[in-house]
Amino acid sequence: MLRTEVVRNILSWYEGETPGLKANLSRLLMHGRLGGTGRVVILPVDQGFEHGPARSFAPNPAAYDPHYLYELAIEAGVSGYAAPLGLLEQGADTFAGEVPLILKMNSGNGLVSGNDQALTGKVEDAMRLGCVGVGFTIYPGSDISYEMIEELRDLSLQAKSRGLMTVVWSYPRGGKVTKEGETALDIIAYGAHMAALMGATIIKVKLPTDHIDLEAAKATYENNHIPRATAADRVRHVMQASFAGKRLVVFSGGAAKNTEELLEEVRAIRDGGGNGSIIGRNSFQRPRAEAVKLLGQVMDLYA
Repeated sequence: MLRTEVVRNILSWYEGETPGLKANLSRLLMHGRLGGTGRVVILPVDQGFEHGPARSFAPNPAAYDPHYLYELAIEAGVSGYAAPLGLLEQGADTFAGEVPLILKMNSGNGLVSGNDQALTGKVEDAMRLGCVGVGFTIYPGSDISYEMIEELRDLSLQAKSRGLMTVVWSYPRGGKVTKEGETALDIIAYGAHMAALMGATIIKVKLPTDHIDLEAAKATYENNHIPRATAADRVRHVMQASFAGKRLVVFSGGAAKNTEELLEEVRAIRDGGGNGSIIGRNSFQRPRAEAVKLLGQVMDLYA
C-alpha cells in the first residue's frame, strides 16, 4: 500500500533520522485497521515481568500461550505488538511479517522494591527477530533516572544506526514527584518532553489528571491560563510539550476498567490530538472475542 499524505507528513517531522528508521516507522503507521490514518493502537504484553504471570494472565488463561498474543494482535488488526524477548521469540517464526514487532528492552519485576529496570534484551535481538523498533522505560525523578537516561542514550544510538525506531515509556516517579503527581498534568507533560529531548520516535505516557504537582510549576499554569479542565485539554497540552505535536504520542490504557471508561479515554485522546493508545491488560485479560471487539471499537473511534 502506498503511503498516505498523512503518513508522509508525519515522516517529515523526523528530521535527521535514517531512511531505515523512517521505513520502519512507515511500516507501523501503514499496518492494520488504522493504516494510513496517523493513529496507532499497539498491544503491549510486558506485564508478566512487572506483575507476575497469575496477575497478568489468570483472568484469561489462554493468554499464558505466547501464540495467543500474536493471534490476538493479528486478528484485531492492531498497528504493532510490543513485548519482552521471550514472548517475541516464541512466535516470531510462525507469525513472521504478520504484525510489526517492538522489542521491550528493559523490565522491572514485582519482587524488587524501588524504581529501576534491568536490560532484558539487546538491539541485536530486535534485528534478529525482524522488529521495527525497540522499547525502553525511563523513570524521570527516580534515584536512578540519570543512569536510565544514559542507558537510553546508548541504546537509541545502537537502534537508530540500524534503522530501528525507539518507543520510550516515560513514567515519572520518585524524587520531587508525589504519588498523586505520577499522573499530574505538569509531570506527564514534563515526562513526554524529556522523552522527546532524548530522541524518542514514539512516546508513551499515562493519561494525565488536572492536578499540578510541582510547586514551581503551579504559578506558570495559572498565570498562562493553560487549559486543563477536560481530558482532551490535557492531552492537547501533552502534545504541545512533545515538540508542538511533531512527535507521536500514545497513551497507556492503564489498569483494568470497563469498556465505556476505556472508550471515553480514547475519545479524549482523539479529540486532544493524541496519536493513539497502547492497550495491554484491558485487551488480553478479556476473552478473545471480547478483546477483538473492544480493540475494534477503539480503532473505530480513532479512524
